Amino acid sequence: MFKRANRPGGVGRDLAQAELGTLLLQGEDMIDQLAGAHRSWGLGSADRWGLDQTTGVITWTFPDRTATAPAQILGSFSPSAGSWLWAWANKSILPHMSKDARGVRDWAEAHGHAALTQPEVEADEKAAATLVALAVRISKAKGFYRGPGANSMAIITFGPVTLTEEDGTTSTFEVDLD
Repeated sequence: MFKRANRPGGVGRDLAQAELGTLLLQGEDMIDQLAGAHRSWGLGSADRWGLDQTTGVITWTFPDRTATAPAQILGSFSPSAGSWLWAWANKSILPHMSKDARGVRDWAEAHGHAALTQPEVEADEKAAATLVALAVRISKAKGFYRGPGANSMAIITFGPVTLTEEDGTTSTFEVDLD
């Protein structure tokens, strides 16, 4: 699935696989670090969430506060269809919401990784997790969220989080993994 396009086997292919293997491990590590850091303000425990494509803002609502952040959509995973669809190929996603996904595609084109340039790919949970880890690493995401939906899961990256308490006070939470 993740082989360099138009390259014969041998050293070039081995280097390409090593490159993706390294990025995959780094991406999985980033996801773990981001999840741990963002759990401290409540990521994963909100009563509800929403994404406004017009403003590009994701909102998580808690009983006593709201969290908002600028967001991008990487893609969507449909377990029932067994497929992954990149945001840049999804006509229901506004173009400005797929900058991170287009960045992954552009990186993959420049590095000859055709599997990351296909609009839609067959994917089970493991393959989707691989795509997500690679995309999080390549995009250097500062936040990551799996937005549950009725038939699919939106994979979202986000930036600094603004926490607004019931009394109107705000604070900002930002993760820097560099």
